[in-house]
Amino acid sequence: MLVSYNWLKEYIGENCPTPEEIEELLTKRAFEVEEMETVGDDTMLDIDVLPNRSSDCLSHRGIAKEIAAIFGLELEKDPLAKKPELAETDLISVNIEDEHDCPRFTATLVKGIEVKESPQWLKDRLATIGQRSINNIVDATNYVMYATGQPLHAYDASKFPQVDNQWQFGVRKAKEGEVVSLLSEGGKDEERDVILEGTELLIVDESSNTPIGLAGVKGGRFAGVDENSTDIIIEAAHFDAGLTRQTARRLGIVIDASKRFENEPSRELPLYAQYEIITLIKEIAGGEFKGLVDIYPAPIKLPEVLVRTEKVNGLLGLSLSKEKMIELVKLLGAEVSETNDGFKAISPFERTDLNIEEDYIEEIGRIYGIEHVQPVVPEATEVTEFSKRQYYGDELRKALLAIGFNEVITSSFRKKDKLRLANALASDKAYMRSSLRKNIDTVLDNNISHVDLIGADDVRVFEIGTVFVYDKENKAISEYTSFTMGVRTKHSGYTPKDDAKLEEGIAVAKSILGETVEFEIEKGIAELNFTEALIKLPEPTGYANYAGSVDVTYKPFSQFPAMSRDIAMWMDENVTAEEVEKVLNDNAGELRVRTTLFDEFSKDGRKSYAFRLVFQSPEKTLTDEEVNNIMEKINAAVAALKWEVR
Repeated sequence: MLVSYNWLKEYIGENCPTPEEIEELLTKRAFEVEEMETVGDDTMLDIDVLPNRSSDCLSHRGIAKEIAAIFGLELEKDPLAKKPELAETDLISVNIEDEHDCPRFTATLVKGIEVKESPQWLKDRLATIGQRSINNIVDATNYVMYATGQPLHAYDASKFPQVDNQWQFGVRKAKEGEVVSLLSEGGKDEERDVILEGTELLIVDESSNTPIGLAGVKGGRFAGVDENSTDIIIEAAHFDAGLTRQTARRLGIVIDASKRFENEPSRELPLYAQYEIITLIKEIAGGEFKGLVDIYPAPIKLPEVLVRTEKVNGLLGLSLSKEKMIELVKLLGAEVSETNDGFKAISPFERTDLNIEEDYIEEIGRIYGIEHVQPVVPEATEVTEFSKRQYYGDELRKALLAIGFNEVITSSFRKKDKLRLANALASDKAYMRSSLRKNIDTVLDNNISHVDLIGADDVRVFEIGTVFVYDKENKAISEYTSFTMGVRTKHSGYTPKDDAKLEEGIAVAKSILGETVEFEIEKGIAELNFTEALIKLPEPTGYANYAGSVDVTYKPFSQFPAMSRDIAMWMDENVTAEEVEKVLNDNAGELRVRTTLFDEFSKDGRKSYAFRLVFQSPEKTLTDEEVNNIMEKINAAVAALKWEVR
């Protein structure tokens, strides 16, 4: 979210921290400040507001309150401090079809306004946060939205039909095939027709049942405000977040207003936003406020949450006093009453994220500063119970790693299997795996092409992981641990040689799990029900001692493919393989990443060596020409030593 520093300072007052101080501490305690830029006499801060705080902090007032709490300040000017009292009117009626879809709808009538250019201060405020000025009425609705987080929309009352001296609004679901004409991006009164599916929420002219806007997403062309407008009706409502998100995403109309509705702002905000915009419009456009209609069938009661001192300190690793905790929670704007073992708190209405004790504990730690939490080494405790899966799993890992196997961890989700998810994460993750076999087969296929690069003859992998099965008879889902190994020796796929090499791994596994365990072996892959195998094994009496860390240096790997070339040479019998390898490497250049001797033999007083050289660039995909040029240089060096390339 783009934020104006001058705007924040208006709320916080002269004690407002500098932009640099805000950037440092806000990033530590709340949200990352991704960018800071001078705009005229103002400073723009680009703040990454997290989803759990988007309900209140997609607004200048919300960010200002957050900064004030972190720095231990009070807001000098707070648009949410006092509940507004606005006169009612019977000139507007509202009919809500389903209060779940629209829990609250407010509308105010202002007469005698003048639509004109906005004052410079308003243009400057909007320009700082990247918004273009349109006219004083549209700018006012945008300003109040960025101030409070509550979107608003203005209608030209003269273009809105009246029945029985009333402007009649309705909120209902769309009908399939209905069309609504929307304002184009930027607020210009240009028609854009959208055909509806029947899942959208509409604001309608109740007298004619005509759609006049997509609720929570975008205002309609119907009764749009222009330079001739003098009487306006201003809407500020609360719409279901899920419906708003679904409609906005499907139609590709994800704008600042819909983003705020998607994040479930407080249902109390519309009244405060109405007061702010009435005050602003009277200042910059003149006019007279004629009254408000507020349809709010089921007001939400804010929860009173018990927060216990001992639990706060226990979870945070602190030793704060009850008084200090209360002080921190009051900075958030909460109402607090002390109890024997802590306090009870009622959150400010805009903090819809504070509902349980853990929410307040998190806030106490965050505002106090997680950097103040001191590390404590836990006391050593004696382990008396040991996990079979952990113990025998570790034994298998050590033994298999020693003979060249590598452990892999694959996804529990598959594109196709037996157990389908009700709510899939993605189209290629719609099923739970019922076996590790296909996963291991995929790993082998994906890695066999890299054997030259890693200097191996084959790929050997294993996995110990959970699989899921569905019992149709009992209509129940169960799970067990599978232990699966696989070997691949050729790029072309499975060969009988894979099974032969797999036997080495099976033999090692049986030495640990018992000779009677039975693997299901198919095409170089062996799978075992590890859960069943563990039942027959003795209970472990302890875990193996930790072997200690290995001193290694991490080196980034290239994302580009490797290329290999073989070279075989005859030479005098007294030349060693090490001498040959040094000549090859000295002439191969920086693109060589591996040299492997894969064949040697003697005949008629001469020695033959065969090496495989692997080339790879960290910056690009190599071409045959580039690698061939390197090999020509190597061949020239070999020829100069009177070695015969065969």
